[in-house]
Amino acid sequence: MTTIDLSTFYQITAKLSDLDSYIQKAKELAGEGNDVVLTGAAPVWLYLKIAHALHGKAKKLFYSSPVTGDIVIFDHSPF
Repeated sequence: MTTIDLSTFYQITAKLSDLDSYIQKAKELAGEGNDVVLTGAAPVWLYLKIAHALHGKAKKLFYSSPVTGDIVIFDHSPF
């Protein structure tokens, strides 16, 4: 399981102008065919764009927070 903390992608405020670099970093961290957890304080638009970018790369994608616990975003595992 690979955990990606989106709050580590930026300083103070996430910027739309840096979106391509955020996506590239997430793809590199996720690898191919892994189970991935997205977590950390980040704007909703960043979560949505990263989740979309990891579709087809990650086998399973989860969102995790202290309030919700783990939530499955998608699961493409055949098992």
